[in-house]
Amino acid sequence: MRLRHADGSTVHLGYCTNVHPAEDAAGILAQLRSHAEPVREALGADRLGLGLWLAAPVAAELAADPAARLRLRAELTRRGLEVVTLNGFPYAAFQAPVVKGAVYRPDWTTEARLRYTLDLARVLADLLPDDAARGSVSTLPLAWRQPWDAARADTARRRLDDLATGLAAIERDTGRPVRVGFEPEPGCVVERTGQAVTALAGVDTDRLGVCLDLAHLACAWEEPAEALARLRAAGLPVVKVQVSAALEAAHPPTAADALARWVEPRFLHQTRAAGTAHAADPADPAYAADDLDGALAGRPPGPWRVHYHVPLHAPPEPPLTSTVPVLRTALAELFAGPAAGCDHLDVETYTWGVLPAARRPRTDAELAAGIAAELAFARDELVALGLTPAGESRPDDRRGTTMSERVTDRHSEVPA
Repeated sequence: MRLRHADGSTVHLGYCTNVHPAEDAAGILAQLRSHAEPVREALGADRLGLGLWLAAPVAAELAADPAARLRLRAELTRRGLEVVTLNGFPYAAFQAPVVKGAVYRPDWTTEARLRYTLDLARVLADLLPDDAARGSVSTLPLAWRQPWDAARADTARRRLDDLATGLAAIERDTGRPVRVGFEPEPGCVVERTGQAVTALAGVDTDRLGVCLDLAHLACAWEEPAEALARLRAAGLPVVKVQVSAALEAAHPPTAADALARWVEPRFLHQTRAAGTAHAADPADPAYAADDLDGALAGRPPGPWRVHYHVPLHAPPEPPLTSTVPVLRTALAELFAGPAAGCDHLDVETYTWGVLPAARRPRTDAELAAGIAAELAFARDELVALGLTPAGESRPDDRRGTTMSERVTDRHSEVPA
C-alpha cells in the first residue's frame, strides 16, 4: 500500500513474507497466490506492498538469472503486488522447527553474508516499480554478541565497505539505488541505537543505515524520540521501519502462567527488564535473559518486554499487554513532523505459526485475514498522523469504525 506524506513523499507500507516458509522459486510464487493476493483483496486495495524474504539459495538463483527476475516481477504486477524492500536478516530455514540462534548465522564477518546481501540488492533493483525512489534491504546487526572481539569487528567493517562498493556498482548497472539497513536486536552486537551509532560510524550513509524494528526498540527500553534524535545527530538514515509490537508483562510474578503459554521451541524470545537501558551490559542477567523460559526461571525484576512479535490488532490476554504504545510514539516521531522520517515500512509478525494455540491461525485463509487486519491497523495509525492513501481504493466511510476494525469484522473467525 502507498500513502502520501504532507511533504509530498510516498510512504510504502507492506507486510514481510518471512512468516511463510517457502524457500524456492515455486514456493515464492505459490505464497503470492495463497496469501499475498487474499490479503490485498481483504483490504480492498488495488496494490499491496510485500517485504519479500528470499532465502539465500533462491536469492542466488534469481541474481544469476535476469529472465527469472522479470518473470517474478510480472507475476507480482499481475496480482496487484509490488516490492520495494527485501528482508535479508534470516539466511535460510527461518520457519524450521527450531531456529533460535541459527538466525544470526552467517554473520557480517563472513563472505557468505556479503554475497547474500548483494544478491538481494541485485534482485530488488529489477523488482522495483518504475516510479519507486529506491529500494531497501534489512539485515542483521553484524552478529550475535558472542563471540565478538576486535578482530571480528575489523573483518565485519571491511565487509561493510565492500557492501557499499557493491551497492554502488549495482546502481551504476541498473540506475536503481538500494540501501541496506542494519537492524538492532536484543542480544546482538548492536542491540540499541547508541551501539548502532558506534558500529556504523564512518560508513557510506548514502547506502547504509538502520532498519528500526519497533518491537526491538521497545525491548531495549529506548525512548523513540531519544533514539531517533541519536540517529539523526549521527547522520544515520532510517532506511526501513519494521512496524511490530513486543509482548509486555507489567508484573511478571503474577503473569507467570500467562507468560508460560508463550514459551515455544522455534524462535529466541529475548526478555529485557526495565533496567536494561541503564545497565552497563544490556545482556546483564540481572536485567535480561536470552529466551523467555530462561527469564521465567531466573525471574529478573519487572516489568518485562519480550522479543515476541504479537499481532498488532489483537492484544495478548490480560495480564499481558503489548508495546503498541511504543509503536505509536515512534510512528508519531517519524511521521507527524514536516518531513517523513522513513519511506519503507513493513509489518513483520513472523510468529503467527508459534502463537499460543488458541490464538494461532488454523488455515491459510485465517492467516491472510490476520495479516490484513494488521496492515489495516498500521494504515489507520499512519492516516491518524496525517498521511493519506495514494493510488489505491480508499477505505469505505462507515462512521465510527476504523479500517482495521472493518477488516477484523469481515474475518471474525481469525483467532485473536
